[in-house]
Amino acid sequence: MQPRKQHLVDTALILFNQHGYHATGIDLILAQAKVSKATLYKHFRSKDELILAALQQRHEQVLSMIKAKIDAANWAGDSGVLAIFDALNEWFNSSQFFGCNFINACAEFTSALDPIHIFSAQHKQAVVELIQSQLKDKNIEQAEQIGLLVEGAIVLAHTRGIKHSAIMAKEMALNLLK
Repeated sequence: MQPRKQHLVDTALILFNQHGYHATGIDLILAQAKVSKATLYKHFRSKDELILAALQQRHEQVLSMIKAKIDAANWAGDSGVLAIFDALNEWFNSSQFFGCNFINACAEFTSALDPIHIFSAQHKQAVVELIQSQLKDKNIEQAEQIGLLVEGAIVLAHTRGIKHSAIMAKEMALNLLK
């Protein structure tokens, strides 16, 4: 990605995280990124296209973070599935936690036909598929149950500030895996 375009996506992602998608105006993004409107529209045809680029970047970051924890756990002989909750715990307790970009996007773009909603749902499906890939029997129902624990932990950490919700969910997942 071109440096200016990347800078716009990075800036937008931070602002969308902190303020939401609808509340973050183009003028704020331009001011924070220190670029002109012409530069923005050279790279993105619309704000929605910028949102999708930011979500794509966040999708890659999240999957990379989770996969790194899974790989480390598998290398150490531990459960890759349970390592997902360790990744969540680190995220919840970081200064970068403002809730889930994808849950927030679905809440703001409510139509199931909206491309932003669709992309967010696809991200959630990718996480379930990653969970499923770590299960010995590749059981999709069990992967969905663990995915539900992941989503619940995210919502609890965000809405109620219970930062140890990932540890609570990890214990529940451990019981599911027995």
